[in-house]
Amino acid sequence: MSMKWISGLLLIQLSCYFSCGTCGKVLVWPTEYSHWINIKTILDELIQRGHEVTVLTSSASVLIDSSKPSDVKFEVYPTALTKDDFETWIRKWTYDMLKDTFWTSFSVLQEILWEYPDCIERLCKHVVFNKKIMKLQESRFNVILADAIGPCGELLAELLKIPFVYSVRFTCGYIEKYTPPSYVPIVIMTFMERVKNMKYVLYFDFWFETFNGKKWDQFYNEVLGRPTTLSETMGKAEICLIRTYRDFEFPCTFLLHFDFVGGLHRKPANPLPKEIEEFVQSSGKHGVVVFTLGSMVSNITEERVHMIAPALAQIPQKVLWRFDGKKPGTLGPNTRLYKWIPQNDLLGHPKTKAFITHSETNSIYEAIYHGIPMVGIPLLANQPDNIVHMKAKAAAVSLDMNTRTSRDFLNALKTVIYDSS
Repeated sequence: MSMKWISGLLLIQLSCYFSCGTCGKVLVWPTEYSHWINIKTILDELIQRGHEVTVLTSSASVLIDSSKPSDVKFEVYPTALTKDDFETWIRKWTYDMLKDTFWTSFSVLQEILWEYPDCIERLCKHVVFNKKIMKLQESRFNVILADAIGPCGELLAELLKIPFVYSVRFTCGYIEKYTPPSYVPIVIMTFMERVKNMKYVLYFDFWFETFNGKKWDQFYNEVLGRPTTLSETMGKAEICLIRTYRDFEFPCTFLLHFDFVGGLHRKPANPLPKEIEEFVQSSGKHGVVVFTLGSMVSNITEERVHMIAPALAQIPQKVLWRFDGKKPGTLGPNTRLYKWIPQNDLLGHPKTKAFITHSETNSIYEAIYHGIPMVGIPLLANQPDNIVHMKAKAAAVSLDMNTRTSRDFLNALKTVIYDSS
C-alpha cells in the first residue's frame, strides 16, 4: 500500500472507536458518476480493513445499485427526483449550453449550475426530515465520509455530533484568500494574461455563484436551530482528501488538513474480453487508440460525430470508441463502436498508443498510471482545468469540439502518437 493510501485513510482510522476485536462505523454521503467510482475505492479499502460502511443513497441514484450483493450496507431513502432529472442536467451542460458569446455562456452556466445544488438540497431534505433515516443516530457512527461537491454530509455530521472527512477534486480557485491572482493559476503570465485573470477574479467574486449561499444558509439554520452558514459548517472538515497529486497542481498555498491522494483508484490492467483482445491484436504494429467520454456521456451530437469519425478513419491504428448513438456513415473500417469498454484494462494494454478522453480526473490518472498520451476533449465541470494541467506537463493535447475541425482532430492524434516530445 502506498503512502498516499495510508495518509488518506489515517483520519478515518483514528476517528473509529476501537475495542477488542472491533472496528469503526463509517457513514457515507456520496454523489454520482465518477465521484461515486472514486469514493467507492476508499470504501472497498475500509471494508477490507474490517470497518463497517453504510452508504446513504437515494431511490433516484444513477450509478449506485443497492440491489447488487455488496459488503457495503446501503440505506436507501425515497425521493421525488428521478434518474432522468440528473441525466437531463448533464445533457443541458454537455449539449445545450449556449455558446453565442463568452459572457453569455457564463450566465447560462450559472443557471445550469444552480439546478444541481437545488437537486442536492431536495435530497438532503429527504434525509434530515426523514425520522426513519435519522434513527441512524442509534447506530453510533464514528465518522462521516462525504463528497464535498454535494453538500449535506457536513450537516449530517453536525446532527449526529461526529467528525467528517471530505473527498473532493480540488483546484486552487476554491479558496480565495490563499489564491492571489498574481501567480494563480500560473506563475508565468504576460501582462494581458494577468489583466484577463484579474477580470475573471472580479467576475467570480462579485457576480458568478455556483451555489445560492443564502438559500443554503437558511436551510442549515432551520435544521440546526441556530445561526450558521454553509461555509462555516463545511469548514469544520477534519481533513480533505484531494483527488489529485500535489505536483499536478500549479503553485498555490494549501491548508494543513489537505491531503493529496490522487489516483487512489489506479490498478494494473486485467486481461481483455476475448472479442476485444482479438480486435486489439489485429492492429499489428500500429496499435490501438481508446476513445471514451466517461460515465456521464455515452454519445455526442451528430455534428460532432461527423467531425470525429473521418479523422479516426485516416489513422493506421485500430480505434475502440465507446459510443451509444447511431452509427455514423463516415465511420472507417478501423473503428469499432462499443456501448461499454474496459477502459483501465485497455489503457494498460501494450498495444495502446493514445487515449481520447473527456479529461475527467479518474480517466486522466488511469492514463498517467499506464503512461498513455492523451487527446483531451473537455466537456464540463473541472475537465477544461484538468487538461490545461496535462498540457503543461506535456502529457496531452487539448481540443474544443465546438470550434475544431476534423483536420485539427487528426493532427492532434498524430501529435500524441508520433511526437515523442
